[in-house]
Amino acid sequence: MRVAENLNAALHGLLDDDPTAYLLGEDILDPYGGAFKVTKGLSTRFPGRVIGTPISEGALTGVAAGLALTGNTAVAEIMFGDFVALAFDQLCNFASKSVSMYGRRLPLRMVVRCPTGGGRGYGPTHSQSLQKHFVGMPGLSLYEMSPFHDNRAVFAAMLERGEPCVFFEDKVLYTRQMDLVDPLFRVRGDGDLAVVELHDADDYPDCVIIAPGGMAHRALAAMRSLLVEQEISCRLLVPSRLYPLDVEKLLPFVGDVVLVAEESTAGGTWGSEVAHLLHGRLWDRLRGPVRLVHSRAEVIPTAAHLESQVLVGESTIHHAVREALRG
Repeated sequence: MRVAENLNAALHGLLDDDPTAYLLGEDILDPYGGAFKVTKGLSTRFPGRVIGTPISEGALTGVAAGLALTGNTAVAEIMFGDFVALAFDQLCNFASKSVSMYGRRLPLRMVVRCPTGGGRGYGPTHSQSLQKHFVGMPGLSLYEMSPFHDNRAVFAAMLERGEPCVFFEDKVLYTRQMDLVDPLFRVRGDGDLAVVELHDADDYPDCVIIAPGGMAHRALAAMRSLLVEQEISCRLLVPSRLYPLDVEKLLPFVGDVVLVAEESTAGGTWGSEVAHLLHGRLWDRLRGPVRLVHSRAEVIPTAAHLESQVLVGESTIHHAVREALRG
């Protein structure tokens, strides 16, 4: 099953199980079914609870927050995650604050879906990874789609938190297969965390790579080339929830060389938050500082040969791991 199909099935399941659940977004109704066909079939099966909206990210996010505030479950789709910036006020000053600013905790079951990232030639304003702009906001949780996490379970976890969640969905994952890795590696789950490693992995491989779901395939490609060309073994850790990060879940799998890879540009990123948390707990064990790998601080071109020069790729991670091991 492809990741988009798994996500579509998760949304079908949510609307089927919860009669208070609503899905809102631009062009999500059949026969179009959304820009990436993730909402295909939903409006036909659940008329009245799948709502097409005008082109106003602020308005549709505000309506979703209002639905959640009155006891419903709301899922809002931002067609391209870049435009979640237009909904920032609704998320920062309304939805996240509403959980706790009325004198008692008020659960809000709300998810904002954000197709994100580059690699598909959509250009500067439709290819960004804006996760870092939402890290650290009280009352707002951040998740990222992964080929190693069943989306129905992820939605259940988000809604169980009882606070607004932003769900980043790297667009390059939609057509990829769930749980597919090179035969050299195996995938195992540890709750929120997916662990990808060699079948006969040591307790502490040469390097541990931590990456969100959208970076997983690039990290795995780098792991394969490092193993085949340099006999360097790596372990990949892919958390579903980015913030607040359960860093204690990472500790049993981390050795003395750690690298965090993400597609966003440097500066106040999720990766720097991960590095900060690990440094505080593992400083006496680490061989050196946690290495951070980001995309270049430039706009993302449309042309594929230029886009690949800006975004983090396999070769960037490969080089960073080798540098980290050199100390």
